[in-house]
Amino acid sequence: MTRPAKKETYNQHVLPRTDGWGVKKAGASRDTKVFSNQSDAISYAKQVAKNNKSELFIHSKNGRIRERNTYGSDQFPPKG
Repeated sequence: MTRPAKKETYNQHVLPRTDGWGVKKAGASRDTKVFSNQSDAISYAKQVAKNNKSELFIHSKNGRIRERNTYGSDQFPPKG
């Protein structure tokens, strides 16, 4: 019995860079795009995450995840 191919996820990360803020697909070695400010990077990454029904991870200046949003089918949606 063969298993169906695992769907590749396109989770997006907004990360601090020395020259601004980078948007990077999870597992990629390079940024997709670099922006001069975080709000522009978030807007771009949010649109990509919505198009791919994936997650968006927004990092703070120190690199830690400060926010996480799901734009696809959430396996654990909040109740209420």
